[in-house]
Amino acid sequence: MKKRIATLLVVTALFAPAEEESFQHLGKAFRIFRAQPQEVRLVWQDEDRKPLYTFQAAYRELAGEGKKVPMLTNGGIFEPRQIPSGLYVEKGKALHPLNLMPGKGNFFLKPNGVFFILDKKGGWRADVVASSQYAKWTEEEKSRVWYAVQSGPALLLDGKTHPAFNRQSKSELLRNGVGVTKEGEVVFVITDGETNVNLWTFADCFRALGCENALFLDGDISQMKVEPDANVKGHGFATMFGVVRE
Repeated sequence: MKKRIATLLVVTALFAPAEEESFQHLGKAFRIFRAQPQEVRLVWQDEDRKPLYTFQAAYRELAGEGKKVPMLTNGGIFEPRQIPSGLYVEKGKALHPLNLMPGKGNFFLKPNGVFFILDKKGGWRADVVASSQYAKWTEEEKSRVWYAVQSGPALLLDGKTHPAFNRQSKSELLRNGVGVTKEGEVVFVITDGETNVNLWTFADCFRALGCENALFLDGDISQMKVEPDANVKGHGFATMFGVVRE
């Protein structure tokens, strides 16, 4: 009965201005926040080029636009000293380069991917592409990228689950990620409460939500704060996502 109620909550949310949705998929519980591409922001450093590090600092940075900040969540995987593991673009400036090197760990499980938002020329648009595909973009195409973060692995690409994922995997952890629906909506997902999931189930959750492309962001440190205030808790991050609204 609980599973049915949670599913009905999501259906209702499609027709109501709910800020956060609860979603049940394959017996696992998730929290969801939806946004339009033009509402999504990425932040990393302050004006002295020091990592913001905390949700509180990210909130101050985003609230400086004079808008509400209804959601914050950590961005992609990073290295020591809060340095992104790969590409990072903020307000049209590439602040860290694309990383196509081999390595160990989730970030390097190929294909990994790039979440990006193109600027308003022709309309704001968000999506996720394989890092190797992004590397082939022309300089003109890259010049339109307003925000981007690289992470890994890619959960879904063109509707297909990452080939290395195993539905029966016992590696179940806290996860957060970002996907884009066929209609162009950005969907942030994090496992709810004590829920742990493997990567196959996490990817399939995005598919059930109508996403064809989705990217894993991080694991055990992940948090998503909805309707935070200026004293919002959460720290230890590199790049962070925020949503801003009037």
